Order: sequence, then structure tokens, then C-alpha cells
Amino acid sequence: MRRNPSEAEKRLWRALSNSQLRGLKFRRQHVIGRYIADFFCPAIGLIVEVDGDTHRRERDICRDRTMTDAGFTTVRFTNAEAMGNMEGVLLRIVEVAAALPPRRAWRLPHPNPSPEGEGLKAH
Repeated sequence: MRRNPSEAEKRLWRALSNSQLRGLKFRRQHVIGRYIADFFCPAIGLIVEVDGDTHRRERDICRDRTMTDAGFTTVRFTNAEAMGNMEGVLLRIVEVAAALPPRRAWRLPHPNPSPEGEGLKAH
């Protein structure tokens, strides 16, 4: 999925990358345990998921519970929300982020940094 993200994920990444959203640093397709988060802000433990038609609600509920038990907060959006209401999506992310305390343990460097300039380009 990292090499072939949905259009909704591409659009959201353009808004989240380079600390554009209130200075929050997000990682894309970040591995957490046995899961891969669409977007992850390690400084506050925030996971952002963009769900397409292939997501199964029961599996997502179990995954979110596992992440909550591990100390993470997950916020989910549908592809339709990301495509049709990006302003609302970003506002919700900011609201959730504002309620989360900093996580000092997550101030470590990324284990696999990408080469400078690599990433999704605006089309």
C-alpha cells in the first residue's frame, strides 16, 4: 500500500507531511506491532486511518482496542470524508491531537528514514 496509496491517502498525506498541520510530524505506513498505521504521529501517539471499501468494521474495532491498550489513540475517516471534506478531517485531527499529551519516549529518530526529497509528489 505504501507504493500505491489510495487517492484519499495521497491527499491526506499532502496535508500531513512536512509537519504542515500545527507542526505535528507524521509518518506514513508506520509499523506498530503487527499492524501498519496509515499515518502515525509518534510525539503524541496518534494513529490516523483512512478506510476504503475493503475495511471490515469488526477487525477495525479489535485493532483499535489493541492500539488503545498499547497507549495509542486512533482516529478513522472514510475515503469519502478525506476526498470530500478535507478541511473537516484536518480539523478533527487537530482536535484529537490537542487533547493528547506529549510522549517523551517517542522522541527517537525514525528507524528507517527515507532519503531526502523522497515521498509522494503533488500531481
